[in-house]
Amino acid sequence: MEKFTRLTGVAAPLFRPNIDTDAIIPSREMKRVSKEGLGEGMFADWRYSDVAARVENPDFVLNRPPFRKAPILLAGPNFGCGSSREHAVWALQDYGVRCVIAPSFGAIFQGNCVRNGILPLVLPEPAVADLAGRDAPQTLTIDLAAQTVRVPGGAELPFTMPPADKEMLLEGLDAIGVTLKRLPTIQAFEGGYRTRQPWLFF
Repeated sequence: MEKFTRLTGVAAPLFRPNIDTDAIIPSREMKRVSKEGLGEGMFADWRYSDVAARVENPDFVLNRPPFRKAPILLAGPNFGCGSSREHAVWALQDYGVRCVIAPSFGAIFQGNCVRNGILPLVLPEPAVADLAGRDAPQTLTIDLAAQTVRVPGGAELPFTMPPADKEMLLEGLDAIGVTLKRLPTIQAFEGGYRTRQPWLFF
């Protein structure tokens, strides 16, 4: 998994509440046998005026030049709610999104983001609404180690996140990688267990 340490990029405003995982990637777009290519179906019902022919909707934010392939999304409350489909995160990742900033997230979606290298960054709703509502495209710098978002003009917005999630993202570890970091402790426990109760291993 790619490490997330520091990211500078344009933030695309998609400030709508309750964007669910079916909107992020409709079920009909989940027919691939790998994660690659899922970005094509991301927000398909909004990105395309003709989904079957992949005709772009010029009014959708990610189809406009300043925001095309933006690595940061500015979203509304409860982003990623709905079903638990991990494909929603895979689609964002395949498209090139590395961070979603929102006032809140669907819990399962938030966990899936961390396990796949996307930072689900929580800021107060007025702060996200202010960034999303500005006329000019906003280039933000996110420093995960410092837990700050630098906005145009130099101001920094602090954010918090669970230490375990921060560790996974900074070190580029999935759940298996986190477990393997503790391999010596696990092996020591298993060795002691075998010594104390050897009859279990015949």
